[in-house]
Amino acid sequence: MRPNELVTTEALDAFEKRILEKIEALLQPEKRQSKQWVKSKDVRKLLDISPGTLQNLRINGTLSFTKVGGMMYYKLEDIQKVLEGGKQ
Repeated sequence: MRPNELVTTEALDAFEKRILEKIEALLQPEKRQSKQWVKSKDVRKLLDISPGTLQNLRINGTLSFTKVGGMMYYKLEDIQKVLEGGKQ
């Protein structure tokens, strides 16, 4: 916006609408895309394994992970490979 321009009520309303649409889109999960990252507790349920076994899978490189803060996340596609019996 230039210093000598006035903002109309209609322009503000349109801006508000665009912002709200973007926020709603961010808050709603993608309908076409499935969950990509899975937490440790969910991996243990999916693979029916103990926390120690999950740790061993991480240590020996069978299951890669990403640590964010204190939480570990696993790619769903990597978990599916383990379920199919293949090592990454």
